Amino acid sequence: MAGATAREHEAVRRAALDYIDGFYTGDSTLHLRSISPAVRKYGYSHEDGAYAAMAMEFPAGFMNFTRAVREGRIRTPEGAPREVIIHEVLDQTASAKVVAWWGIDYLHLARENGRWMIVNILWQSPPLTAPAS
Repeated sequence: MAGATAREHEAVRRAALDYIDGFYTGDSTLHLRSISPAVRKYGYSHEDGAYAAMAMEFPAGFMNFTRAVREGRIRTPEGAPREVIIHEVLDQTASAKVVAWWGIDYLHLARENGRWMIVNILWQSPPLTAPAS
């Protein structure tokens, strides 16, 4: 925890869960309370064995995805993973990893007005090959 209190650690975890749950349930209010308006989300999706880079803009891309979930156009698979691993929590910044059905996301968070907010996301689809140990 790098000197962070259990309360701060849990607040970072809650922000990461808001991120996953917002996408899983289609609840955009979870994103509004845990994602900074300045967020940058960039990652790599694979189709046919090749990765393609893509960005997701906030709020449009996030809200379009959550709306599609609410409307049933995108469905969260039954038994989808919902894992949060906190890497480090400092007094102003934190980092975490989330594992979700779409892949693995690395989150950078910052304390903004006393609240932990996600400011950067780097992600990829589930690996094509087993990760190196």
